[in-house]
Amino acid sequence: MADIIPLEDPHFFDFDLDRGIRLQVVERLEESPVLPLAKGVGPALSGIYALYYQGELVYIGKATRGMTKSARTLRSRLNEHVGKISSRQNIELADVSCRYLTFRSEWWVFAAEFALMSHYQPQWNLTGFGSKVPGVGRPGTHRVSKWDQLFPLKTS
Repeated sequence: MADIIPLEDPHFFDFDLDRGIRLQVVERLEESPVLPLAKGVGPALSGIYALYYQGELVYIGKATRGMTKSARTLRSRLNEHVGKISSRQNIELADVSCRYLTFRSEWWVFAAEFALMSHYQPQWNLTGFGSKVPGVGRPGTHRVSKWDQLFPLKTS
């Protein structure tokens, strides 16, 4: 039977992997250059990205070529956001910028996205911005998202 180590034991150490990942990925993201969000920005690789609206971090996303059905790259995912924002009222593409990071392993993309979302708690991640169906909620619902209410589709 194994000995149970009391948490108050001054010799006990429990490595906080979540904190270690979070601190490193936040530091590295904040060191990466801020780029205007525009067609063609980002590499054709997997990674995570942050979107900034008028200088404020508002969205964290990921793109994974090998571990999702969509097989999106950073470039293709950011291009989707360019198209979505360009088709909206009350927002200008010139007000949106981005940062991104790539990783050797696609597993780290998921870990980094989770760490960044936990750290920043970006407001657009909770509004329906990332939904692939513009103007409506997730497939099977009729709910109009908060993001679609703030930034409705442009009319001709």
